[in-house]
Amino acid sequence: MTGVVEAVQGGVVDVRFARGEEPELREVLRVVGHDDPVLEVQSHPDPGLARALALSSTAGLFRGQAVERTGVQLQVPVGEAVLGRVLDCLGRPLDGGAPVASGERRGVHRAPPPLHLHRGQVEPLWTGIKIVDLLCPFARGGKTGLFGGAGVGKTVLLMEFVGAVVDQWDGVPVFAGIGERLREGHELWHEFGDSGLMKRTAMVFGTMDAAPGARLRVIHSALTMAEWFRDEQRRDVLLLVDNIFRFVQAGMETSALLGRLPSRVGYQPNLTSELAQVEERIASTVDGTISSIQAVYVPADDLSDPGAAGVLEHLDARVVLSRAQAAAGLYPAVDALRSQSRLLAPEVVGERHHRVAEGVRQVLARYRELEDVIAMLGLDELSPQDRAVVARARRLERFLTQPFVTSEPFTGRAGVRVPVEETLLCCERILDGAADALEEQRLYMIGGVEDLDRALR
Repeated sequence: MTGVVEAVQGGVVDVRFARGEEPELREVLRVVGHDDPVLEVQSHPDPGLARALALSSTAGLFRGQAVERTGVQLQVPVGEAVLGRVLDCLGRPLDGGAPVASGERRGVHRAPPPLHLHRGQVEPLWTGIKIVDLLCPFARGGKTGLFGGAGVGKTVLLMEFVGAVVDQWDGVPVFAGIGERLREGHELWHEFGDSGLMKRTAMVFGTMDAAPGARLRVIHSALTMAEWFRDEQRRDVLLLVDNIFRFVQAGMETSALLGRLPSRVGYQPNLTSELAQVEERIASTVDGTISSIQAVYVPADDLSDPGAAGVLEHLDARVVLSRAQAAAGLYPAVDALRSQSRLLAPEVVGERHHRVAEGVRQVLARYRELEDVIAMLGLDELSPQDRAVVARARRLERFLTQPFVTSEPFTGRAGVRVPVEETLLCCERILDGAADALEEQRLYMIGGVEDLDRALR
């Protein structure tokens, strides 16, 4: 059964079929005689009319062009054959290689695993990044978000995490690049290749210049590949998403063209359900785990923005990056007071870790309260007790900075990773006043116990 193109509006195409022969929702349509564009049916505004989302460029498409039904939903290759490859949301190669030689393909629209198969407990995933392990530990088998505006270090932190974890972890990394700059994707591909990780990694990209429909379906395709390794091989999967906000943005770009009325701040009215369909599939089961790290762009640094807030409610841990910290040169620019993790509980990380983390937060919170007083009256007007708190807070801030392996070519500093036990011991010593007489700058960009001992001599 064939139809004809009736209208093209950006990434949305209306196709007219005979009445009663309309394609099913989410069915894939193909233009007769062409590989592009691939269309996915989204709605039926009128009898016989299918409104479809273009999953590739609509260049060259014109009214009256013949379109045929395929009878199937969008499918992508899965299995070992996708490892070492860079693909688009349709499963086509972007790395210049041959088409993926996989005998199995799966539909990208899948239901989340049944509740009785979910693994109820998550455990910390230690990264060697001091401030993250101390205050907002990542969840193995859970979801973590890296929140921040433009230029505060989300991608760098994500890449440092990958380097810290994947080497010591026998799992399958799957990377979903949504709305990435072409340069960033190219650099990432080569970094993974140089480190030897690419041969066991699958990458799915919808770059910034791709059609909105392609960017919208990247995460679905990557998730489908990740689910295969979890369910069929019972392996642990690390799903890396950069940037999940671009998924939201792609939905917003096409929502009005699909005939939906805008909701809050112009976002699509189905924002919550669209995100839930993705986030609920990122689940750990009795067979295997999917641990997800998602970079989240925050418009105007406003965490209450519906796009960022919609992601926030699905996460086990959130790492909020601060522009003020970045401006002060305190990298990683993690906001210690706004970053949270449900794993930071005594029954998960232990009494000692919980006590030290709370002590650090209290000192930093008090320093934040005193900043306005210091700016107006000066440090000398504070009580001796408050001056001691300020001194320790500033030393903790500098100790919790860290040179990254990822940024070595740009900073010239050798990257370090610190075991969580060393981080706890050093923070205990600073909280107890062992570094009160030490010049605070000597704690900047150092490692663990050995570096602290050297600074204290």
